[in-house]
Amino acid sequence: MRNRISFRMGTSIKEYLLITIGVLVYVASWTTFIVPNQLVGGGVTGISTLIYYTTGLPISVSYLTINAILIITGLKTIGWKFGVKTIYGVALAGISFQLMPGLIPADLIKAMALDNGKLVSSLLGAVMSGAGVGMVIAQGGSTGGTDILAQIIGKYRNISPGRIMMYCDVVIIGSLFFISDEPTAGLKLAAVLYGYFIVGLASYTVDTILSGTKRSVQYFIFSSRHQEIADRISKELQRGVTVISSQGWYTKSEHKVLLVIVRRTETNAVAKIIKEVDRDAFMSMASVSGVYGAGFEVLRT
Repeated sequence: MRNRISFRMGTSIKEYLLITIGVLVYVASWTTFIVPNQLVGGGVTGISTLIYYTTGLPISVSYLTINAILIITGLKTIGWKFGVKTIYGVALAGISFQLMPGLIPADLIKAMALDNGKLVSSLLGAVMSGAGVGMVIAQGGSTGGTDILAQIIGKYRNISPGRIMMYCDVVIIGSLFFISDEPTAGLKLAAVLYGYFIVGLASYTVDTILSGTKRSVQYFIFSSRHQEIADRISKELQRGVTVISSQGWYTKSEHKVLLVIVRRTETNAVAKIIKEVDRDAFMSMASVSGVYGAGFEVLRT
């Protein structure tokens, strides 16, 4: 029981640490590359940025206000689907948007973003923001925003969340054309196109990160102490273990083989258990994808 509690606490601390890092990377991408170049991306951050361009209201204020309204509305309509991690991510992002502009040196922003132009800034900002959001989502968190709105609308209308978010981003970024300080219509249009580029590349980065974190590993473990190994994997990692009867063809002796599937992030924990129980154990491991069921992905049709 103590090992199980310790494992859960360690996992929870790790998840919140990675969510924190992801949020900071996400906010840094906007603060360093996107906002200084008068560009915009999607979501609530994009709306808050547009408000900042037109009124000077800090991004943190409108970001927290809009997300608070969405979360409260979501609680009343769809229940507690986003959870504590989303609220933590939203709160941390709002605070970071307030503090980070004063922490990043102006000469660094000039050298990395302004001097390199909007194209390079769009590229770097999109990759960084996508990486940050991907880290947050991979740990079960969220930065809030239009994904909550998509869930709310999806309850009453038969529209996919992805399509709702796409429509929102198209409108948000397109609005930049009418409020941009660029002197010509051509430059205004270019700023809008950069915005669409940011959203597309950021989404691709998120998908790339999530496809990596969702990969799983399949183990075949051969050991005379298979019972002890199976017990520890089951209790400490909360993973199922299948025992397969086998026969060695050369010796004609009966053996037990353990079949275990875990997340790629849990491979070190499995290896540690095997090493501590039986250093002479024989095992093979292979990467697998498309693992569905309890503890893994939900099969959607």
